[in-house]
Amino acid sequence: MTANPSLEMLRQELENIISQNLLTALFQPIASTRDGEIYGYEGLIRGPSSSFLHSPINLFRTAEKLGCLHALDFACRKAVIQAFVKEELAGRLFLNVIPSCLAEQDFKPGATLALLNAAGLAPQRVVIELTETQPTHDYALLKEALLHYRDMGFKIALDDLGEGFSSLRLWSELKPEFVKIDKYFIQGLACDAQKRQFVRSIQHIAINTGARVIAEGIESQADLQIVQKIGISYVQGYFIALPQAHPPRKLNLNLLEKDPRSGVLNEQTAGQLLVEVPTVSPRQSGAEICRIFSKHPQIHALPVIDDHRPVGLLRRHEVIEYFGRPFAHELYGNKPCKALMDCNPLIVEHSTSLQELSQLVTAADHRHLADGFIITEQGHYLGMGTGHDLMRAITELQIRAARHANPLTLLPGNVPIQEHMEVLLAEQRPFTVAYIDLDHFKPYNDVYGYARGDSMIRMLGELLLGIADPQIDFVGHIGGDDFMVLFRSSDWKSRCQSLLKEFEQRVKSLFEPEHVLANSYSSEDRRGVVQNFPLSSLSIGVIEARKDRYLTHHEVAAAATHAKHLAKSKQGNSLFVEQRKIEHPSAELVL
Repeated sequence: MTANPSLEMLRQELENIISQNLLTALFQPIASTRDGEIYGYEGLIRGPSSSFLHSPINLFRTAEKLGCLHALDFACRKAVIQAFVKEELAGRLFLNVIPSCLAEQDFKPGATLALLNAAGLAPQRVVIELTETQPTHDYALLKEALLHYRDMGFKIALDDLGEGFSSLRLWSELKPEFVKIDKYFIQGLACDAQKRQFVRSIQHIAINTGARVIAEGIESQADLQIVQKIGISYVQGYFIALPQAHPPRKLNLNLLEKDPRSGVLNEQTAGQLLVEVPTVSPRQSGAEICRIFSKHPQIHALPVIDDHRPVGLLRRHEVIEYFGRPFAHELYGNKPCKALMDCNPLIVEHSTSLQELSQLVTAADHRHLADGFIITEQGHYLGMGTGHDLMRAITELQIRAARHANPLTLLPGNVPIQEHMEVLLAEQRPFTVAYIDLDHFKPYNDVYGYARGDSMIRMLGELLLGIADPQIDFVGHIGGDDFMVLFRSSDWKSRCQSLLKEFEQRVKSLFEPEHVLANSYSSEDRRGVVQNFPLSSLSIGVIEARKDRYLTHHEVAAAATHAKHLAKSKQGNSLFVEQRKIEHPSAELVL
């Protein structure tokens, strides 16, 4: 094949590629930012390796020029579906489809379903991903075709959000299950504040529309962590894994910890709401479904399972209302129940956090709260969860957090601090403890009053939240003027130094000008003797809690307390880092 083959040569070669099934399917994993597991694979296409048409860009541009785009698009689907099944890949298949091919009146969506049936792949495992390379001019037909796909059980994804012809309109009207942000907005995200703001806006819209965002083009650890901090559910890119004919089944991603600021590294998940309910097959008759609902009056919905995977949900009130019509039993009682089921129930992985689950439930249709949701593991059915149990679990978490929070700063108190330490120690995760204490706080309270003293404590709490990484560091308020930060950030020392500098500047606003000018003020000490005291300062005692040093939170607290006392022995703002192991196994946090 020459470097610039003639159009006629390309026509012959393209027709041969399509007729002889010479396309090669590659798969690129899409990973969850929650646990690093593979959620699914995007199917990609290459032409013969020695051909000018090997590149997908050359392949599709040539097909468009020759009027063979629809034939090529269908051949690509066939190749991807067959290869996906042959590889026995788990999770969902993201199947690229050109919008104009869906919008044509002579195009039959059922043809794709026939391919899936022949390969033994359920449509519920397939996500139709609309590529933006070939926009359609008939928006109404495109929308009609997509709704038809959804009725058959497919999910919908909008690709390359940010450069498409009508993505936002489709998003608004079609409410796709997935939205993929164009890689332009992801690459270099860690260094571009404007891109970060754009991605945050997309995530905010997604939460309110019930969609899940996939960030394409992840090419560095820094961009991966920024995407995770923003809350994006799924990631894809060369840093995650390259497109391959035989893709990996497992990934080894270095993800951030799960919401450590809340003090719950092992936060509760949807799996903890699991309840067992009877399941039915889509081939069971409507009459059988009525009998099951009659036998189990407490059940509001029945999951429809095919080959261990959920394909729909049958709601009691809808089924009973349907068969309450005249002659319904005689006409439809023996027909398969799949005609009565909701093909788009809310399906969540058991590892989904309660926070994310509550966002999905409240942002989606209200029926999910009333009738519940299906819980899966790697797409396989586990059980059901109810909106009532979800609301109860969230309420209990909120009550517990409020019970153990400091009322002045609303930061976690002693119990969450100790629990967080225990989790880090149990999982053998190294961390650094900074015990922060205000110097000369009592005389300040005596002179300025408790209201001003509370203002200083609140200001310190805000500063601590500002210097800590909210995704991997944990800020706690022991009580009074004592705080503790559990750092997982490697640059904890520079963060502590920044805290000292910031506090030294901001604390002056809480003193009278004459006291700031004199850099001191007079007050009675604990024995009633009038003394001069310097402006308030911070003492920070630091220990590095490596797994070979400490066994319990008692030992960590004792060592941190000792380091704090040594820091307070110095005048002014001070940072003391303890290098020795302090043996006080029975000590508690000092209040």
